[in-house]
Amino acid sequence: VQLQASGGGLVQAGGSLRLSCVASGRTLSLYAMGWFRQAPGKEREFVARISWSSGTTFYADSVKGRFTISRDNARSTVYLQMNSLKVEDTAVYYCAATRRSTTWSPRAMDYWGKGTLVTVSS
Repeated sequence: VQLQASGGGLVQAGGSLRLSCVASGRTLSLYAMGWFRQAPGKEREFVARISWSSGTTFYADSVKGRFTISRDNARSTVYLQMNSLKVEDTAVYYCAATRRSTTWSPRAMDYWGKGTLVTVSS
């Protein structure tokens, strides 16, 4: 499975961006997809995930109420709508996927996309 993320960019605080992640290959094997982010000098952290079949979502506390993850099964695509962006949301955002139910930590992911940079200015 290959993951291709896009949609990053520069936005002012309070603004919005939407990230997309397209999966290709053996996508029927996927259990869940989601996003991590990594700010300069910090560890990679979980942002949000969505179950491929049920659509169940889960968010990090830091983004609850501001970010929304969704999926389009027909397009094998996951989206991350980011609203009310803050300077502290600045990071490289990575799309990730798993083949099974697991704890969403970086080490547990089966697939990674290349990151897309989100920069939020004050």
